[in-house]
Amino acid sequence: MPILVKKVLLWGSVAFLIYFMAFRPDGAAQLFKGIGTALMAMAQGLGDFLTSLMT
Repeated sequence: MPILVKKVLLWGSVAFLIYFMAFRPDGAAQLFKGIGTALMAMAQGLGDFLTSLMT
């Protein structure tokens, strides 16, 4: 992908996140909470996997 397209998409995403957090803070909080929960579940699964390898 050309560099210009990447920059436009990146800045568009940043602008959308700022707009989303400014005008829908409850929705943004729920979104980030869901992302955090998913990341914690993945980390827990990886930890369980590594634990089972060691025993």
